[in-house]
Amino acid sequence: MKLHYFPYQLQFKHPFSTSHGTRAFTDVIFVELEHNGITGYGEAALPPYLEETPESVTTLLKKIDFSQFENPLETDKILDEVDAIEKRNPAAKAAVDIALHDLAGKISSNSVAEIYGIEDSEMPDCTFTIGIGDAQSIKEKIKEAEPFNILKVKLGSENDKKAIEIITSETDKPFCVDVNQGWKDWRFAIDTVHWLAEKGAFLVEQPLPKEMLNESARIMEESPIPIIADESCQRLQDIERIKGAFSGINVKLMKSTGISEAHKMIKLAKELEMKVLIGCMSESSCGVTAAAHLAPLCDWADLDGPYLIKNDPFDGMKIANGKVHVSNGTGICANSNNLYPSKSQKP
Repeated sequence: MKLHYFPYQLQFKHPFSTSHGTRAFTDVIFVELEHNGITGYGEAALPPYLEETPESVTTLLKKIDFSQFENPLETDKILDEVDAIEKRNPAAKAAVDIALHDLAGKISSNSVAEIYGIEDSEMPDCTFTIGIGDAQSIKEKIKEAEPFNILKVKLGSENDKKAIEIITSETDKPFCVDVNQGWKDWRFAIDTVHWLAEKGAFLVEQPLPKEMLNESARIMEESPIPIIADESCQRLQDIERIKGAFSGINVKLMKSTGISEAHKMIKLAKELEMKVLIGCMSESSCGVTAAAHLAPLCDWADLDGPYLIKNDPFDGMKIANGKVHVSNGTGICANSNNLYPSKSQKP
């Protein structure tokens, strides 16, 4: 196998604001794995509030000797070796995982869903994200959410209740909220969660800083709606640690090192009777379509990444009747539309 990679910037349609700050773009690294004339595509998305950078991703990619792997279908063996190179850089590992699954699927004439024996008959509704903003921007985003059945509202500012009041006055769509660790006081969080439930929220994601597990457990015990872990749950080994502090987990390929471990996380969470939200960072249709194959196993989907950007270099999953839809095909079922140069850099 041969590896190529290319840095790129995904441009938001609107400035994207969360409790972490506001940005106009997200750095990504696209990966191509070639074997016998067949190419698999992968993506590492790198929001600035995380530890990974384009430099850290390319540094890891340069450490991988793909010439030693003769059979791309030995995905578990290859991914175990990649994961063992270093402890960090889950998004870089996810880019390799996605590209390898895409390649293996194309070689074997199977989609990712078919590789894992997943049927798409139970696709969940997908959220559309409304970032922190003023009244005008919130109303504009509600209009853009027309194809979606449910909304996801970013909170964590002094205007949280005002934002919810605007949304509930403009639409009767169900909504959840994502605080991104933005609240610091658990008592305030409990009161606000109850207020949100009265307003119609169906879940709250990561209300407190990720280290505050005892306080998160207090919120979960008193909350009338599910409390979902995002930043508190990164990889498979985190699930047992945070069980009891959260009702469920948000699984993202960029956190879990890719499809393989994300599938294991979903399976374990279900065995522990926890809820599962399949999510994404600000990603293109490459990474999001890869994640969409796991959506039928989950309770909710937050896979709107391609709908928030204006220069998506891939064509993949769509929203149909408010639900995630993946076209028939092989691998991840996403196609490059050549917005970035192929084979531009080699490790």
